[in-house]
Amino acid sequence: MDYYKELSTAVQNGDPNKVESIISRALKEGYRANDLLDNGLMSGIEVVGEKFGRNEMFIPEVMMSAKCLQCGMDKLKPLFTAGGRKLRGSLVIGTVAGDVHDLGKNLVSMMFTANGFDVVDLGVDVAPERFAEAVEKYKPDFLGLSALLTTTMSQMSKTVAYLRDKNPNRSYKIIVGGAPVTEEFAAEIGADYYADNAIEAVELARSVMEGN
Repeated sequence: MDYYKELSTAVQNGDPNKVESIISRALKEGYRANDLLDNGLMSGIEVVGEKFGRNEMFIPEVMMSAKCLQCGMDKLKPLFTAGGRKLRGSLVIGTVAGDVHDLGKNLVSMMFTANGFDVVDLGVDVAPERFAEAVEKYKPDFLGLSALLTTTMSQMSKTVAYLRDKNPNRSYKIIVGGAPVTEEFAAEIGADYYADNAIEAVELARSVMEGN
């Protein structure tokens, strides 16, 4: 039985019940949690990312696959702790003030969690002061700012400026994204990075943490 291939396929198909069932059977047969994550769950989400990049899969399907990934991670997480699996890094994320859209933000949160990052999700309509309090409290590697409306892009700019004034020597990196956000806008407001989608954001963060 190729549990890795089965897990990969279940993630691609967005079937959380099957993911749980496969993991349960595989663990009983002695498979290691780390291997099930790397060779099964992550293999599946990588295919999803490739298909998404080619417009062969769309946001609702990617969300379902990400939920499968999260479901599998929740089942395996206690075993990671026991086996000493280390976190890749940490992320604080939220949608900027005046914006209550959370679909993209939620997808980023799930993808980061599934990829081994510790994630603190502040929710929507987050004021600059709250972002500042969160980064001071949690000391993340990355701060993610999301905006879906052109009218709230100004809040993203204000948030980055506030954080820069509050702590000019901050160690965390700011990643911005959302439908109206562009790479040029990210550079203009002083963000460290721009990500077009959740998968790109994770790949970017992984690259930064690995020193590439």
